[in-house]
Amino acid sequence: MSALKVIALVVLIFVAVAAPMSLFTVHQTEVALLRQLGEIKRADYEPGLYFKWPVVQNVLKFDARIQSLDSEPELFLTSEKKNVSVDSFVKWRINDVTTYYKTTGGIKNTADLRLGEVLRKNLKDEFGKATIRDVISDDRIRIMEIVKDVLNDYGESLGIHVVDVRIKRIDLPTTVSTSVFRRMQAERQEVAKQYRSRGEKEAKTIRARADREREVLYAEARRDGERTRGEGDALAAEIYAQAYSQDPEFYALYRSLSAYKTSFGGNSDVLLMKPDSEFFRYFKDPKGGTP
Repeated sequence: MSALKVIALVVLIFVAVAAPMSLFTVHQTEVALLRQLGEIKRADYEPGLYFKWPVVQNVLKFDARIQSLDSEPELFLTSEKKNVSVDSFVKWRINDVTTYYKTTGGIKNTADLRLGEVLRKNLKDEFGKATIRDVISDDRIRIMEIVKDVLNDYGESLGIHVVDVRIKRIDLPTTVSTSVFRRMQAERQEVAKQYRSRGEKEAKTIRARADREREVLYAEARRDGERTRGEGDALAAEIYAQAYSQDPEFYALYRSLSAYKTSFGGNSDVLLMKPDSEFFRYFKDPKGGTP
C-alpha cells in the first residue's frame, strides 16, 4: 500500500470519527450554549444544524419550554395573626441562557430553589398585610400580581422570565374556618331577614291596595246595580201603569184570580172570611159588582 493511500485512509477515518462530534442540532424546544475550553463563545443559536470544533468546543442545551415550580403548601400569618395554608405554583422559562448558566449552572432545581425562596418571602410579607377575608376574596389576585412582579425583577438576575404566579388553594385552620363560616352564615341570614322583612312589607302594601280596590269596585258595582235596578223598577212600574190604565177592570180581575190561585192552592183546606168580603166580589158578580 502506497503512502498516499495510507494518508487518505487516515483522513477518512478521522472524518468519520470527527464528523459526528463536529455537528450538532438545536431544536425548537431548546436553547444552546457553545463553550470553548470552558469559556462561553456563543449563545444566540436559532433552531437548525451547526458546526463546532471537536474536543476544544462543547455545546450545552437547555429546555426552552415553560417550566413549573410547584412548591409545597406553606403556613403564613395574616394581619389577624391567624395561620393560613397556601398552595402556590410559578411558571417560568429561560430568558437569557448565558445568565441562566452562570447563575444556576444550568440546573433547573437550583433555579427552582432560588425562586422558591423569594416566593415564600414575598407571600409571607403580603399575607402579613392582609386579613383572612382579603385572602379568600378577590384581593388575592392583587397579591399574586405583586409577587409576580417581584419574582420577575429577581428572575432577571437568573436569566429567567416569570410567566405566571398562581395560588391554587388557601386552607384555613379548623377553628378559623368554623368561625369564618359562622360569621358568613350570620351575615347571609341577616341579609335574608332583611329581604324577608322587605318582602312582607311589600306584600302587606299590595294586599291593602288590593283590598281597597276590591271594596271600591264592589261599592261601585253595588251602586251601579242599585241604580240599574231602580231604573228597571221605574220602567216596569211605568209599563205596568200604562198597561193597567188601558183596562182597569181587567187588571182588577187578573189580580183577584191571582189571589184566588194563591189562597186556594195552599195545603190548608179551611178559609175563614166574611161572605160579603171584597175578596169574593167576582164570585158574586162576573163584573166584580161594578155597573
